[in-house]
Amino acid sequence: MKILHTGDWHLGHTLYNYDRTEEQTEMLRQMVECVAEEKPDLFLLCGDVFHTGQPSASVQTMLSNALVALHEAHPQMTIVSIAGNHDSGSKHDIFQKPWRALKVFTLGSLQRDRLEEHIIELPGRGFVVAVPYTYERNLPEGIFQLMLDKVAERNKEHLPVVMAAHTTVRGCDYTGHEESIVGGIDALEVEQFGQGYDYLALGHIHRPQYVRNGSRHIRYAGSPLPVSFDESYSHSVSVVELKAHGDTPQVRCVEIANPRPLVTLPTSEWASWKEAKELLKNFPPEIPAYIQLKVAIEDFLPVEAQSEAVALTSDKACRFCHILPVRKEQKGNGDRLMTIQEFQSLQPIDIARQYAEDINLPFSELMETLFKEAAEEVKNNV
Repeated sequence: MKILHTGDWHLGHTLYNYDRTEEQTEMLRQMVECVAEEKPDLFLLCGDVFHTGQPSASVQTMLSNALVALHEAHPQMTIVSIAGNHDSGSKHDIFQKPWRALKVFTLGSLQRDRLEEHIIELPGRGFVVAVPYTYERNLPEGIFQLMLDKVAERNKEHLPVVMAAHTTVRGCDYTGHEESIVGGIDALEVEQFGQGYDYLALGHIHRPQYVRNGSRHIRYAGSPLPVSFDESYSHSVSVVELKAHGDTPQVRCVEIANPRPLVTLPTSEWASWKEAKELLKNFPPEIPAYIQLKVAIEDFLPVEAQSEAVALTSDKACRFCHILPVRKEQKGNGDRLMTIQEFQSLQPIDIARQYAEDINLPFSELMETLFKEAAEEVKNNV
C-alpha cells in the first residue's frame, strides 16, 4: 500500500492579518501534482484542515475544490480526512455520505458505539483506522487496541494496517510550538495506541519527524506551509510504502515550496534597531516574503519603530509583520539573549542547567536526579 501522509493545512490562516489564500492555493496545487505523480492508494489528511472551527464559505470552497481535484488526479485513490483540534468535528461529519461517491471518508468525531465506522478497508491493499481529535479525558481506555483487534479479525490476507490520529505523542520534537502541552492537548504515551498497526500517521505537530520512542512506525508528516516564524524548517508531505502487515514503512519526503516564505532578519544572532532597519532597507524589493525583525534592546524600542518598518517595505514585494524584541542582559559569562517564546520552549530541567551554568555551579548527575524527582512530585500533586 502506498500512502500520501499530510495534515495541518490550516486553511484560512492569516499571518499578522495578511491573507494567505495565494500560498494555500499554491500548496494545494502542489498536493494535487504530487498525487498525479505518485498515484498513492491512500491519501491521509490528519487533522487541522481548517485554522478555525468556523471557516468562511470561501475557505470551505477551497477545501471542496481541492478534494475534487485530488480525486480527479487519481480516481482509484481513497481519501481519508480526520478532524483536528482546530476543526469543527460537525463540519467534517455533515457531508460524509455525499463525499463517499468520490471515495472520500471524513471523520469529525469519535463514534464510541459505532467503532466500525472508523475502520476503512482498501480491498486488496490494506486497512485504515481513522481516529479524529478527542480530548484525552474523553478517550475510552483501550479504544485504539479495540479497533486494531477488530481489524486483526478481518485482515485474513495480512495486509498493511495504518492508523491515523491527531494528537501529541510524548517523545516528539515540539520545535515551532510554544509549550509541551500543545494546543491544549496533553501528550499521549506511545503504548496507549496499542499494537497491531504498521504505521501510525499523526497530525498536530508541525515539524516532520519520527517519534523518538516509536521506531520508524510513528510519524508526523508536519505542516505543508509554516504557520509561524518559529517553523524555520522545511515543509513537506510524506510518501509511505508498506508491502505487507509487519513490514517496516519506507518513507520519503516531497517538499512543498512556499511562494512567500517567512524570513527572520537577521538570520542568526541579533541586531540593534539601527542595524535591523538597514537589513530591511536592503532586502531585495522583488522577493515576496513575510518579514520578522529580531532586535536586541537595552530598554525599549522607539515608539515609531513599527511605522518605520512598514514605511521601509511600502514599495517592496515583501510584507513586514513583526518586531521580535530581545532584551540584552549583561552576564558574568557574556551576553545571553532569550525571547519569551524561547523560554517557554525549554523544559524545567533545561532551565535548571542553565541557571547552574550562570552561577558557575556544576550540575551533577545527582542534582539532575533530585531535580527530576522533585519536578515529578510537583506534577503529581498539581
